[in-house]
Amino acid sequence: MGLSWQQGPLSTGAFGRFLVPEPLPKRLLYVERLRRRMRVRFGGIWIADSEDVLLLFEPGRYPVAYFPETDVSPHVLERTEHTTQHPDLGLTSWYSVRADEQHIAPRGAWQHTSLPAHASELQARVAFAWRAMDAFYEEDERIVGHAADPYHRIDIRQASRHLVVRHRDRIIADTKRPVVLYESGFAPRWYVPRADIDEPALTPVKLQTFCPYKGLCSYYSIDDARQAAWSYPDPYPEVRRISGLVSFEPDIVSVHLDGTQLHLEPGQAVVPHGPDRNLDVEEVVHERTSGGGPAAAASG
Repeated sequence: MGLSWQQGPLSTGAFGRFLVPEPLPKRLLYVERLRRRMRVRFGGIWIADSEDVLLLFEPGRYPVAYFPETDVSPHVLERTEHTTQHPDLGLTSWYSVRADEQHIAPRGAWQHTSLPAHASELQARVAFAWRAMDAFYEEDERIVGHAADPYHRIDIRQASRHLVVRHRDRIIADTKRPVVLYESGFAPRWYVPRADIDEPALTPVKLQTFCPYKGLCSYYSIDDARQAAWSYPDPYPEVRRISGLVSFEPDIVSVHLDGTQLHLEPGQAVVPHGPDRNLDVEEVVHERTSGGGPAAAASG
Protein backbone atom coordinates (compact mmCIF):
# COMPACT_ATOMS: atom_id res chain seq x y z
CA MET A 1 0.00 0.00 0.00
CA GLY A 2 1.20 3.49 -0.59
CA LEU A 3 4.84 4.24 -1.28
CA SER A 4 6.69 0.97 -0.59
CA TRP A 5 4.02 -1.74 -0.21
CA GLN A 6 2.08 -3.85 -2.74
CA GLN A 7 2.69 -2.17 -6.13
CA GLY A 8 3.85 1.24 -4.89
CA PRO A 9 6.79 2.96 -6.65
CA LEU A 10 9.36 1.82 -4.05
CA SER A 11 8.05 -1.74 -3.76
CA THR A 12 9.74 -4.74 -5.34
CA GLY A 13 6.72 -5.21 -7.64
CA ALA A 14 6.09 -1.60 -8.70
CA PHE A 15 3.22 -1.15 -11.16
CA GLY A 16 4.97 1.67 -13.04
CA ARG A 17 8.59 2.56 -13.63
CA PHE A 18 10.96 5.48 -13.24
CA LEU A 19 11.88 7.12 -16.57
CA VAL A 20 15.62 7.11 -16.06
CA PRO A 21 18.39 5.87 -18.38
CA GLU A 22 19.95 3.49 -15.85
CA PRO A 23 18.12 0.89 -13.74
CA LEU A 24 17.51 1.92 -10.15
CA PRO A 25 18.82 -0.20 -7.27
CA LYS A 26 16.52 -3.09 -6.40
CA ARG A 27 16.15 -1.72 -2.87
CA LEU A 28 15.40 1.95 -2.41
CA LEU A 29 14.88 3.19 1.16
CA TYR A 30 13.16 6.50 1.74
CA VAL A 31 12.74 8.51 4.94
CA GLU A 32 10.76 11.64 5.66
CA ARG A 33 9.37 13.55 8.62
CA LEU A 34 5.84 12.48 9.54
CA ARG A 35 4.66 16.05 10.35
CA ARG A 36 2.12 14.65 12.80
CA ARG A 37 2.29 14.18 16.56
CA MET A 38 2.63 10.50 17.37
CA ARG A 39 2.47 8.84 20.78
CA VAL A 40 3.09 5.32 22.05
CA ARG A 41 1.27 3.79 24.99
CA PHE A 42 2.46 0.76 26.97
CA GLY A 43 1.61 -0.53 30.42
CA GLY A 44 -0.98 2.20 30.96
CA ILE A 45 1.42 5.11 30.40
CA TRP A 46 2.70 7.18 27.51
CA ILE A 47 6.26 6.06 26.79
CA ALA A 48 6.94 8.18 23.68
CA ASP A 49 5.52 11.48 22.49
CA SER A 50 6.99 13.32 19.53
CA GLU A 51 6.30 15.83 16.78
CA ASP A 52 9.59 14.87 15.14
CA VAL A 53 8.90 11.30 14.06
CA LEU A 54 10.57 9.97 10.92
CA LEU A 55 8.88 7.40 8.71
CA LEU A 56 11.11 4.82 7.06
CA PHE A 57 9.81 3.29 3.83
CA GLU A 58 11.47 0.00 2.96
CA PRO A 59 10.53 -2.19 -0.04
CA GLY A 60 7.89 -4.76 0.83
CA ARG A 61 7.29 -3.35 4.32
CA TYR A 62 4.80 -1.06 5.94
CA PRO A 63 6.21 2.33 6.99
CA VAL A 64 7.97 2.30 10.36
CA ALA A 65 7.99 5.24 12.79
CA TYR A 66 11.31 6.25 14.37
CA PHE A 67 11.28 8.45 17.49
CA PRO A 68 14.12 10.66 18.73
CA GLU A 69 15.67 9.19 21.88
CA THR A 70 14.93 12.49 23.62
CA ASP A 71 11.19 12.00 23.05
CA VAL A 72 11.14 8.58 24.74
CA SER A 73 10.46 8.42 28.48
CA PRO A 74 13.59 7.92 30.62
CA HIS A 75 14.38 4.41 31.92
CA VAL A 76 11.82 2.77 29.60
CA LEU A 77 14.39 1.22 27.25
CA GLU A 78 16.74 -1.52 28.47
CA ARG A 79 19.37 -2.65 25.98
CA THR A 80 19.57 -6.41 25.44
CA GLU A 81 22.42 -8.51 24.09
CA HIS A 82 20.36 -9.36 21.01
CA THR A 83 21.55 -7.76 17.76
CA THR A 84 20.67 -8.25 14.09
CA GLN A 85 22.15 -7.04 10.84
CA HIS A 86 19.97 -4.91 8.57
CA PRO A 87 20.88 -5.36 4.88
CA ASP A 88 21.04 -1.60 4.29
CA LEU A 89 21.32 0.05 7.70
CA GLY A 90 23.90 -2.10 9.46
CA LEU A 91 23.98 -3.36 13.02
CA THR A 92 20.66 -3.19 14.88
CA SER A 93 20.47 -3.28 18.69
CA TRP A 94 17.33 -4.44 20.44
CA TYR A 95 15.73 -3.20 23.66
CA SER A 96 13.27 -4.46 26.20
CA VAL A 97 10.54 -1.92 26.88
CA ARG A 98 9.67 -1.67 30.57
CA ALA A 99 6.77 0.38 31.91
CA ASP A 100 6.94 -1.31 35.32
CA GLU A 101 7.67 -4.75 36.75
CA GLN A 102 4.40 -6.14 35.38
CA HIS A 103 4.66 -4.63 31.90
CA ILE A 104 7.80 -5.65 30.01
CA ALA A 105 8.06 -6.21 26.27
CA PRO A 106 11.24 -8.18 25.40
CA ARG A 107 12.68 -6.95 22.10
CA GLY A 108 9.94 -4.32 22.02
CA ALA A 109 12.15 -1.68 20.37
CA TRP A 110 15.23 -1.38 18.22
CA GLN A 111 17.84 1.10 17.05
CA HIS A 112 20.31 1.07 14.16
CA THR A 113 23.69 1.66 15.78
CA SER A 114 26.15 1.49 12.88
CA LEU A 115 24.41 3.56 10.24
CA PRO A 116 26.13 4.38 6.96
CA ALA A 117 26.70 8.08 6.37
CA HIS A 118 23.88 8.34 3.84
CA ALA A 119 21.35 7.18 6.49
CA SER A 120 22.40 9.59 9.24
CA GLU A 121 18.82 10.85 9.66
CA LEU A 122 18.07 7.72 11.70
CA GLN A 123 20.92 8.37 14.13
CA ALA A 124 19.81 8.31 17.80
CA ARG A 125 16.28 7.22 16.88
CA VAL A 126 14.24 4.32 18.20
CA ALA A 127 11.44 2.28 16.62
CA PHE A 128 8.87 0.32 18.64
CA ALA A 129 7.49 -3.08 17.67
CA TRP A 130 3.88 -2.26 16.77
CA ARG A 131 2.18 -5.38 18.13
CA ALA A 132 4.29 -5.39 21.30
CA MET A 133 2.97 -1.99 22.41
CA ASP A 134 -0.51 -1.32 23.76
CA ALA A 135 -1.34 1.31 21.14
CA PHE A 136 -0.06 4.06 18.86
CA TYR A 137 -1.82 7.40 18.49
CA GLU A 138 -1.78 10.39 16.19
CA GLU A 139 -2.94 13.16 18.53
CA ASP A 140 -5.83 11.50 20.42
CA GLU A 141 -6.88 8.95 17.79
CA ARG A 142 -5.61 5.40 17.81
CA ILE A 143 -3.84 4.23 14.65
CA VAL A 144 -4.46 0.58 13.86
CA GLY A 145 -2.29 -1.86 11.96
CA HIS A 146 0.82 0.21 11.24
CA ALA A 147 1.94 3.80 10.90
CA ALA A 148 -0.25 5.61 8.38
CA ASP A 149 1.34 6.03 4.96
CA PRO A 150 0.85 9.65 3.82
CA TYR A 151 1.07 8.44 0.21
CA HIS A 152 -1.82 6.04 0.63
CA ARG A 153 -5.01 7.37 -0.91
CA ILE A 154 -8.54 6.05 -1.39
CA ASP A 155 -11.03 7.47 -3.91
CA ILE A 156 -14.57 6.12 -4.29
CA ARG A 157 -16.64 6.69 -7.42
CA GLN A 158 -20.17 5.81 -8.45
CA ALA A 159 -20.39 3.91 -11.76
CA SER A 160 -23.14 2.77 -14.12
CA ARG A 161 -21.26 -0.13 -15.65
CA HIS A 162 -22.68 -3.65 -15.80
CA LEU A 163 -21.09 -5.95 -13.21
CA VAL A 164 -22.06 -9.62 -13.02
CA VAL A 165 -20.72 -12.13 -10.51
CA ARG A 166 -21.20 -15.87 -11.05
CA HIS A 167 -20.18 -19.02 -9.27
CA ARG A 168 -20.57 -21.97 -11.58
CA ASP A 169 -24.06 -21.55 -13.09
CA ARG A 170 -25.44 -19.33 -10.35
CA ILE A 171 -25.64 -15.56 -10.68
CA ILE A 172 -24.53 -14.12 -7.35
CA ALA A 173 -24.74 -10.42 -8.21
CA ASP A 174 -26.01 -8.40 -11.16
CA THR A 175 -25.83 -4.62 -11.00
CA LYS A 176 -25.61 -1.51 -13.16
CA ARG A 177 -24.78 0.70 -10.19
CA PRO A 178 -21.52 -0.61 -8.77
CA VAL A 179 -19.23 1.55 -6.67
CA VAL A 180 -15.54 1.43 -7.53
CA LEU A 181 -12.85 1.95 -4.90
CA TYR A 182 -9.42 3.11 -6.06
CA GLU A 183 -6.72 2.49 -3.49
CA SER A 184 -3.00 3.18 -3.72
CA GLY A 185 -1.07 0.08 -4.75
CA PHE A 186 -4.16 -1.89 -5.77
CA ALA A 187 -6.21 -2.45 -8.89
CA PRO A 188 -9.77 -1.05 -8.63
CA ARG A 189 -12.14 -2.94 -6.36
CA TRP A 190 -15.82 -3.10 -7.33
CA TYR A 191 -18.53 -3.01 -4.66
CA VAL A 192 -22.13 -4.08 -5.16
CA PRO A 193 -25.28 -2.88 -3.32
CA ARG A 194 -26.99 -5.58 -1.27
CA ALA A 195 -30.23 -5.19 -3.22
CA ASP A 196 -28.42 -6.44 -6.35
CA ILE A 197 -26.98 -9.54 -4.67
CA ASP A 198 -28.46 -13.00 -4.19
CA GLU A 199 -28.06 -12.62 -0.43
CA PRO A 200 -28.71 -16.29 0.51
CA ALA A 201 -25.65 -17.19 -1.56
CA LEU A 202 -23.38 -15.44 0.95
CA THR A 203 -22.39 -17.46 3.99
CA PRO A 204 -20.65 -15.39 6.70
CA VAL A 205 -17.36 -16.78 8.00
CA LYS A 206 -15.70 -16.07 11.32
CA LEU A 207 -12.68 -14.35 9.77
CA GLN A 208 -12.39 -10.61 10.34
CA THR A 209 -9.42 -8.41 9.46
CA PHE A 210 -8.50 -4.77 9.96
CA CYS A 211 -7.56 -2.34 7.25
CA PRO A 212 -5.81 0.70 8.76
CA TYR A 213 -7.57 2.88 6.17
CA LYS A 214 -11.05 1.32 5.93
CA GLY A 215 -11.74 -0.44 9.22
CA LEU A 216 -13.09 -3.85 10.20
CA CYS A 217 -13.69 -6.23 7.31
CA SER A 218 -16.04 -9.25 7.30
CA TYR A 219 -15.87 -12.15 4.85
CA TYR A 220 -18.27 -14.53 3.10
CA SER A 221 -18.02 -17.86 1.37
CA ILE A 222 -20.14 -18.82 -1.64
CA ASP A 223 -20.82 -22.56 -1.58
CA ASP A 224 -17.33 -24.12 -1.70
CA ALA A 225 -15.67 -20.83 -2.72
CA ARG A 226 -14.14 -19.81 0.60
CA GLN A 227 -13.79 -16.13 1.47
CA ALA A 228 -14.95 -15.17 -2.01
CA ALA A 229 -16.47 -11.87 -0.89
CA TRP A 230 -16.01 -9.22 1.76
CA SER A 231 -17.73 -6.20 3.21
CA TYR A 232 -17.11 -3.33 5.60
CA PRO A 233 -20.29 -3.17 7.74
CA ASP A 234 -19.15 -0.08 9.64
CA PRO A 235 -16.17 1.47 7.81
CA TYR A 236 -14.27 4.54 8.92
CA PRO A 237 -16.04 7.84 8.16
CA GLU A 238 -13.57 8.63 5.37
CA VAL A 239 -14.85 5.66 3.32
CA ARG A 240 -18.45 5.56 4.52
CA ARG A 241 -19.73 5.17 0.95
CA ILE A 242 -18.82 1.46 0.88
CA SER A 243 -20.70 0.75 4.12
CA GLY A 244 -22.48 -2.60 3.79
CA LEU A 245 -21.61 -3.04 0.12
CA VAL A 246 -20.00 -6.30 -1.00
CA SER A 247 -16.91 -6.86 -3.14
CA PHE A 248 -15.97 -10.14 -4.82
CA GLU A 249 -12.55 -11.70 -5.39
CA PRO A 250 -12.13 -12.30 -9.13
CA ASP A 251 -9.67 -15.16 -8.71
CA ILE A 252 -12.21 -17.13 -6.65
CA VAL A 253 -15.51 -16.40 -8.42
CA SER A 254 -16.24 -15.17 -11.94
CA VAL A 255 -16.55 -11.38 -12.12
CA HIS A 256 -17.45 -9.68 -15.44
CA LEU A 257 -17.41 -5.93 -15.98
CA ASP A 258 -19.24 -4.84 -19.16
CA GLY A 259 -18.72 -8.34 -20.50
CA THR A 260 -14.99 -8.54 -19.77
CA GLN A 261 -13.84 -10.98 -17.11
CA LEU A 262 -11.75 -9.47 -14.35
CA HIS A 263 -8.69 -11.23 -12.98
CA LEU A 264 -6.59 -10.68 -9.88
CA GLU A 265 -3.58 -8.69 -11.00
CA PRO A 266 -0.05 -9.82 -10.06
CA GLY A 267 1.00 -8.44 -6.70
CA GLN A 268 -2.57 -7.77 -5.60
CA ALA A 269 -2.94 -10.51 -3.00
CA VAL A 270 -4.01 -8.84 0.24
CA VAL A 271 -1.93 -9.45 3.35
CA PRO A 272 -4.56 -9.10 6.09
CA HIS A 273 -3.98 -7.46 9.45
CA GLY A 274 -4.78 -9.30 12.61
CA PRO A 275 -5.81 -7.21 15.60
CA ASP A 276 -3.23 -5.10 17.37
CA ARG A 277 -2.22 -6.05 20.90
CA ASN A 278 -5.14 -5.65 23.34
CA LEU A 279 -7.31 -4.36 20.49
CA ASP A 280 -11.01 -4.25 21.20
CA VAL A 281 -13.19 -3.86 18.12
CA GLU A 282 -15.77 -1.68 19.82
CA GLU A 283 -13.03 0.55 21.20
CA VAL A 284 -11.53 1.19 17.77
CA VAL A 285 -14.91 1.83 16.15
CA HIS A 286 -15.80 4.25 18.94
CA GLU A 287 -12.49 6.09 18.69
CA ARG A 288 -12.70 6.57 14.94
CA THR A 289 -16.33 7.70 14.95
CA SER A 290 -16.14 9.95 17.99
CA GLY A 291 -12.66 11.34 17.33
CA GLY A 292 -11.45 10.65 20.85
CA GLY A 293 -9.15 8.20 22.57
CA PRO A 294 -10.10 5.84 25.37
CA ALA A 295 -10.58 7.11 28.87
CA ALA A 296 -7.46 5.30 30.04
CA ALA A 297 -5.37 7.16 27.51
CA ALA A 298 -6.94 10.52 28.27
CA SER A 299 -6.05 10.18 31.94
CA GLY A 300 -2.41 9.33 31.26
